[in-house]
Amino acid sequence: MTVTGNIILNHQQIQHKTRRIAYQILESNVNEEEIIIAGIANNGFIFAQKIKVELEKITDATITLCEVKVDKQNPLQNITTSLSKEDYTNKPLVLIDDVLNSGTTLIYGVRHFLDVPLKNFKTAVLVNRNHKKYPIKADFKGISLSTSIQEHIDVVFAKENDTAYLV
Repeated sequence: MTVTGNIILNHQQIQHKTRRIAYQILESNVNEEEIIIAGIANNGFIFAQKIKVELEKITDATITLCEVKVDKQNPLQNITTSLSKEDYTNKPLVLIDDVLNSGTTLIYGVRHFLDVPLKNFKTAVLVNRNHKKYPIKADFKGISLSTSIQEHIDVVFAKENDTAYLV
């Protein structure tokens, strides 16, 4: 996939931000034996996988990965996860996406997990934009950008060449 636009994060910067977010997640869950990392399907899940790798380098806690499938065109449709509710009940969970734009995907993802008691619930994104239409925030973010409504952020995860573009 070829994307043209201004590079806002290069591969090395994304690696650095991923590592920093992993440390922040660990700091908020320092005494936990297991942490659930739930990535929103596609880029959010890829970003969650990268965070899991970094967490496993710095903690002995079990890091369990969960894929969250949300229909971004129709978020009221049934949301599914790769884990059963019993797998994350009473455990700390971090919901992850690549870009927080309007907040629609993240808020419906949060809503799904509110049906189950969690020990701790946080959100993380690589890029946080300031165009939210819902009252949601990212607890952990790689970078915050003030962009125009016409601009778009594309995150491309490619082997050894992750890049975030402003187009």
